[in-house]
Formats: sequence, C-alpha cells, structure tokens
Amino acid sequence: MKIFYAVQATGNGHVSRAIELLPYLREYGQVDVFLSGNNANLQADLAPKYTSKGLSLHYGANGGLDYAKMIKQLALKRLYDEAKALPLKAYDVVINDFEPITALAAKLQKVPSIGFGHQASFQSAFVPRPARKHLIGEMVLKHYAPATNYVGLHFEQYDDFIYGPVIKDAIEQAVPEDHGHFTVYLPHYHDQLLKQILLQLPQYRFEIFSRNMQVVIEDSNLLFRPIANQAFTQSLIHCHGIITGAGFETPAEALYLGKKLMVIPIKGQYEQYCNAAALKLLGIEVLDKLDDQFVQYFHNWVGLPFPQVKIPYVGKEHLITSVFELVSSYA
Repeated sequence: MKIFYAVQATGNGHVSRAIELLPYLREYGQVDVFLSGNNANLQADLAPKYTSKGLSLHYGANGGLDYAKMIKQLALKRLYDEAKALPLKAYDVVINDFEPITALAAKLQKVPSIGFGHQASFQSAFVPRPARKHLIGEMVLKHYAPATNYVGLHFEQYDDFIYGPVIKDAIEQAVPEDHGHFTVYLPHYHDQLLKQILLQLPQYRFEIFSRNMQVVIEDSNLLFRPIANQAFTQSLIHCHGIITGAGFETPAEALYLGKKLMVIPIKGQYEQYCNAAALKLLGIEVLDKLDDQFVQYFHNWVGLPFPQVKIPYVGKEHLITSVFELVSSYA
C-alpha cells in the first residue's frame, strides 16, 4: 500500500505528532511525507519526499500573528500549481494533517482523503468554542483543509470521530519528576519581553525554549534554550509546571504528565481561543495576554492544586487502526 501523508509545518506540534505516528503508518505500507510550511524546527526528522513553502505563520513580538507579513508572502498561483502537480492518484491512501495544498489537490484530482489531527475535531459542533464565536475563524477551521472523512484529536472525546491526543513515546514511558523549574514555550512573545517579566520572579527557575536561540544562555534565574524535541521533552517531564500557548500537543502532554499548566493563546488565532475555552472547562489557568499583571497571576497560579484531569488516550496503534478502518470503508 502507498500512503501519502501531508503534514502542516506551521508549528512543531504537527511535525512532532507525525514523527511519532510514522512507524505505525509504515506497518501498513510505504509512506511518503509532504511537508508544507517552514515554521517548525523539527522538519529534518521526517525526511519528506515532497516539500512546499505552503502557508506559514509569522509572529509579531507581543503575542500575536503578523498578518501583513503572511499576506505579503501569499502566492496563490504557486499553491494552485503545486496542488495540480502533487501525484495523489499514485497513492492508495491520502492522510492530511490540516494541509491546504493537499486538500486542494484531492479536490482537483477527485481523490478521497482523510482529514486527521486536532483541527479535524472542529468539524463537530460539540467541540468547545469561546463565548464569542468568530465567523472567519470557524470558516478556516472547517474549510481550510477539507477532506472526505475525518479522525479528530482533542482533550476530550466530544464526538464519535474524536480521539485523545497522540502522546510521544518519551512522554508515555516517562516517570514524571519535579525538579522545581517552570518550562516556558511562548514563541509568539519576544525573548526580551519574557526576560523582562520573568526576572521579576527571582525565586523561581524558568527554562525558556526560544525559536531565536542557537545555544543555551543562562541569565540569572532564566535558562534560554534552542527548540529541540528531546531537550523540551525532558524539561517538561521534570518541570513543576509549564507556561505555553493554547495549542494542542504541549498542553495535552502536560495534562498527561499531571503537570501544572498555564496557557496564553496566540492573539488573533481562533483555534487557540477554542482550545483555551476547552482547557478552562477542565479547570486549567488561561490568561488573555502576557503583561504587567503576570507576576501576580503567576503567584496565584503557583498556589493552586495540581490539575486532576484525565485525558482520553487509546494509544497510537489503535488510532492508526481507526484511520485505516475509514480507508476500508471507501476503498
């Protein structure tokens, strides 16, 4: 069996998940990876057969997306030409983790596909949303990468096609310990802003993973680290708590390990607002932004009990089996 696996590389979460699932997919046949976007730091681990600049995200310095830069780099003709050129008809199965070029290619070439991943779960109206829905955000989640069928991932099983998260083997097999530090992954904020705020908490140690760092730099109670899969995983396993964006993979891993969790959504990214709404329902601390009030919020949060959240987890093998059950239904 020939499997085409499209992975959105606008962030490390999609790529990290793909790395974990590849061995299980290869049990079913030859897997060729299409990697689209250039924001992830873990791309080389996938050895993609096809690549594209895709539609990448660009961040400002103060917690939001740089839409002007994203629009400036948008090349619709290139995306259309790439979609026409993808040889999807040469494959028995097309699995798409929220990648728009593959979705367009499947439509143009009339090839069925499976939408797989966290964003696929938003096809369900039962998945939590913020109190104020965003029309364009809803349209993006539902129509950015449409597919024939869907296998969604989320913090809870909100619908019959939604499963728990993909947990990395290193996290699944770990024995969590508390070495006292706080892991920080907020790529939508500039390092200088993080430094300015976290230096106000000298009694706590912070390990900050930064897309701007090439080497480890220590500054008082702060340890800045380059983004690297193994180092981040070890920091998470041994931390007292984690402060991160309202993405999916990292909060899910924190919940799986039973770690204290605080999330700060990326400004203007509707999916993160939805995730924040879901996490609030689970009792997780959610901040609107990182500002001068953070120090007080942090002190309050540190005093809260650890979360008692049990996320649904069926294992990677069972998850991939569910994907191929869908394949057999339209083969």
